[in-house]
Amino acid sequence: MSTPKYAVIDGEIVAWDNATVHVASAAFKFGTTVFEGLRAYWNANDEDFYLFRMAEHMDRLDFSQRFMRFDSAIPADLVARKTLELIQANGFKGTNLHIMTSCYVAGMGGPGACGPVGLAITALERPRSENVLNGVNVQVSSWMRIPDNAMPMRVKCNANYNNGRLATVQATVDGYDTALFLNSRGKISEGPGMCFFMVRGNQVITPHTSSDILESITRDTALQLAREAGYEIVERDIDRSELAAADEAFFCGTAWEVTPILSIDRLPVGKGGIGPITKKLQQTYFDVCEGKTESHPEWRLPVYSDRAAKAAE
Repeated sequence: MSTPKYAVIDGEIVAWDNATVHVASAAFKFGTTVFEGLRAYWNANDEDFYLFRMAEHMDRLDFSQRFMRFDSAIPADLVARKTLELIQANGFKGTNLHIMTSCYVAGMGGPGACGPVGLAITALERPRSENVLNGVNVQVSSWMRIPDNAMPMRVKCNANYNNGRLATVQATVDGYDTALFLNSRGKISEGPGMCFFMVRGNQVITPHTSSDILESITRDTALQLAREAGYEIVERDIDRSELAAADEAFFCGTAWEVTPILSIDRLPVGKGGIGPITKKLQQTYFDVCEGKTESHPEWRLPVYSDRAAKAAE
């Protein structure tokens, strides 16, 4: 992965090495930053990138800023315009991108500082990973998912993600690929940055949004695609012991896309391979994101076409 030429800091495109935040800022000291991770998918036939569900990501970024009581929210149209400008300035082509958009408290002060608010955007080439394609082995973490009445996961605040870091590091040390959280009630919650699904028969089952999980845009995408494919959708509590009864399981998220789960706590999920429903949903997801199907054009914003320029106006 090569280093890009440019990033956005304080709303301006600057050289990559100049994209810095002061060490005395609340963002640096307390993690007073909210963010969105987005993907841009390359379509070779169209010779263009498609930003996936940009509008929904911008809505959630606005929610996170309001929830954190920032003095002034960075407007969605500015973020969208700067994201397009950044990709175009870097001249990316041919490889999928991961874009990180951050709104942060640039001012000094204590944990209660709410401004001034800065905008940072980075875009990095990120090919599809082997874990996404081949599946992962998962550990049920000894770390609990932080509850909504402590640090709500609905808010994509940087400080919240140390909970996921602890679980990820522990899983790695113990020889797993990643982790799965239980919530404060002992029910399945989510992974450290991705939502959890399991399959039993023709049912696609996932924890409901009051399970201390992110209200994930990719989760919503997976639910819509599963319904359209004719599967029964169930949103409910999942007991830890029920994991052993799953025919299939997978994670989903912006970075994780649709990632099959091969085993949990060294117990194979189903037959221990990628199940047929997971495989079908994964391929459908890839096709929709990459613009290889006519389905859901409203989810795809092109980067280099005229429609992108009009959308950013």
